[in-house]
Amino acid sequence: MGSEQYGNETDSYGRSLADRAVWRQATTLAAAGELTARWLEGHSRYQPGTLTPVFDEETVAIAATLAAINRAGLFTKESQPGQLQDAGNSQREYVTGFCAPDTASRLLQLSARTELVAVAHAPGEPGRASIPVTLQGDEVVTVLGTSESPADTDALSDWSAESNETLALLLAESWYLELFDPVWGRSGRLLAAVLETLESPSAEVPQGAS
Repeated sequence: MGSEQYGNETDSYGRSLADRAVWRQATTLAAAGELTARWLEGHSRYQPGTLTPVFDEETVAIAATLAAINRAGLFTKESQPGQLQDAGNSQREYVTGFCAPDTASRLLQLSARTELVAVAHAPGEPGRASIPVTLQGDEVVTVLGTSESPADTDALSDWSAESNETLALLLAESWYLELFDPVWGRSGRLLAAVLETLESPSAEVPQGAS
């Protein structure tokens, strides 16, 4: 069934079945990145693994940059802006995603040459770190350090159901990167540096990132 045959039908989460049908045809990282960019720009109401038709309010300020990052070679999975809030709640800016080996190598240079941090997971590598990036008062509520690559049967099944089997298998063979700004509350520097690195014709790290 083609996407046009679904009309305005939605799933139980309110996500567009027509947009979901388009994801059934996305079998490359570039295609997944383009569809994610469209979702971030408000042109789609379906994103695999996101159980709402639209992104949350805090993503609004970084959505345009994330869309560009997806088109430049990093299929993003999770992200948040840096924030300092009342009552001790705070966030480090971060972004995670899937990419090709050469892209992973370039992004790792951010960690080698600037204060920004990149954690890379090779295909099938689970990771064992626990890096806090979101605090609510004294409680750590979000950590990085574990790969989200669909390396086991359950994860492959989930990605296949949300997108398609070909893409799920490709993600299992892709590098998974987690990049974050170590400075609590600072927003904008990390994502700008990631985008500039991806768009650079060489592996040069943006001078403004240091």
